[in-house]
Amino acid sequence: MSEEIEPGEGQSPEGAAVFPLIPPELGIHPLLLGLVHAYVFLEGSEPEVVHPDAAAEAMEYLATYLQRLSAKELQRAREDMETLVGYAKEQGWPKEHVQFLKSFLEENGVGA
Repeated sequence: MSEEIEPGEGQSPEGAAVFPLIPPELGIHPLLLGLVHAYVFLEGSEPEVVHPDAAAEAMEYLATYLQRLSAKELQRAREDMETLVGYAKEQGWPKEHVQFLKSFLEENGVGA
C-alpha cells in the first residue's frame, strides 16, 4: 500500500521552485502532475540550485515527450489542465501561476 508523500516546509533549498501539492480528488493524471512539477522546478529554480543549461536541456526533453501524446491522451491532458487552472483560480494562486498553467501545453508544442 502506498502512502502519499506530503512535502514538508523547509525541505527544499532556498531558490528552489516548488509547485504546490495537488489533491488526488481533482482526478488529474499523476504523470501530468509529475511533468508539471518537474518543469516548474527546472524552469523556476535559481542557478545555485539547478544549472541553467542542464535545466534547459531537460525541459526540451520533457517537451519532446509531451509532444508524443496521442490525440486521446492530449485531450485528457487538456481537460486535466483546465481542471488545474480552475483549481488554481479557486485557491487564489497568483495570476502568473494561472497563466503558466493555461499556456503550458501550447508553450511545449502541443497547443490548441
